[in-house]
Amino acid sequence: MPVYEYTALDAAGKKHKGVLDADSLPAARQKIRQLGKYPVEIKETVPKGRRGQKGAAASSFLSLQGGARIKQQEIHVATRQLATLLGAGIPLVPALTGLIEQTSSKSLQTIITQIKDAVNEGNSLTDALAEHPRLFSKVYVNMVHAGEASGSLDVVLDRLAEFGERQQAMRSRVSAALIYPIFMALVGVGVLFALITFIVPSITKVFTDRKQALPLPTTVLIQISTFLQEWWWLALLLLAAALFGLRYFFLQTPQGRRIWDKMKLTLPLISDLNVKIAAASLGRTMSSLLQAGVPLVTSLQIVKNILNNVLLAEVLEQAGEELQKGKSLSGFLRGNRYFTPMLVQMIAVGEQSGSLDKMLAKAADSYEREVETKVMAITSMIEPIMILAMGMAVGFIVMSILLPIFEMNQLVK
Repeated sequence: MPVYEYTALDAAGKKHKGVLDADSLPAARQKIRQLGKYPVEIKETVPKGRRGQKGAAASSFLSLQGGARIKQQEIHVATRQLATLLGAGIPLVPALTGLIEQTSSKSLQTIITQIKDAVNEGNSLTDALAEHPRLFSKVYVNMVHAGEASGSLDVVLDRLAEFGERQQAMRSRVSAALIYPIFMALVGVGVLFALITFIVPSITKVFTDRKQALPLPTTVLIQISTFLQEWWWLALLLLAAALFGLRYFFLQTPQGRRIWDKMKLTLPLISDLNVKIAAASLGRTMSSLLQAGVPLVTSLQIVKNILNNVLLAEVLEQAGEELQKGKSLSGFLRGNRYFTPMLVQMIAVGEQSGSLDKMLAKAADSYEREVETKVMAITSMIEPIMILAMGMAVGFIVMSILLPIFEMNQLVK
């Protein structure tokens, strides 16, 4: 049954927007009138997976996706609400209907309505979710598939909500810890730019007017100041071009991506942090997948795509091949420098005791705490480094200004 997004007016002339499903456009218009509203605009929305079947309607859905983003937090809340409804014994389709009524986001309402429509047509919830890959990751879809297969969909959805909330909480803590140093760096660069571009020229003009030989630091400062005064736009353009070029090389090309991923795992100061972030993500994701009933080899195939690192993905790909040959996961990972000894040991204990999911969850808890502590330690180190760098820059400016003054005093004497 098609899903329509509409704009309508009520008896008082107030505009309303919403979504509904109907057999056809006239049926949708009739439903709106039954609600006591007068339709102004009605358009059909089609999931991404069905765009090839309905070309004209597909652009409507694309516009919806681009115009109104759906936050991950809204997905987590909807997942937990659906788990609660299913846990109360409500069938899937009525539960989705109730979820539509509880959701305040119009965009998310449209997506859930499309999912309900697909389920009504006889598709599984897994297939319906897979039509929206931008919203529901492979981890999400595979866990739902395992829940449907095992008959414990409500339990799996509850775990999914908890998993998503934990991941988002860790990202939020890391981002919050980095906001202050980034802000301070931007302020510092802005102050130095204003100082060199606008303040320094009025001071150094006295030296240039005397047409005397100037010390090297003063000459360098004057040249930098003159360049920024006349060509600041070129400096910004070159900086933006350099950043764009480096970003494209490191993130879009296979060779650059490999170099960047290796740097993240080997550079001092950040390598240990990135290894622990990867360990926490691997442990949390695999634990959730295994608890949902997803096979270990399949879990590795899913996890390798979310670690966002080519080198780690290659190791997990090889690990999956070795598992199919009958070898253990811990045996393959042992000795690999990208996976910490504690993680490997806990995997080994989990394999021996048959509780790999629980041991991975414990490892994830431990590494998430270590990541938070490490981020705080790094940010606390960044602040004095930034202060030292700013002090050296200001010291260079002061020295460049004072040196000619000292030389003038010597000449006077």
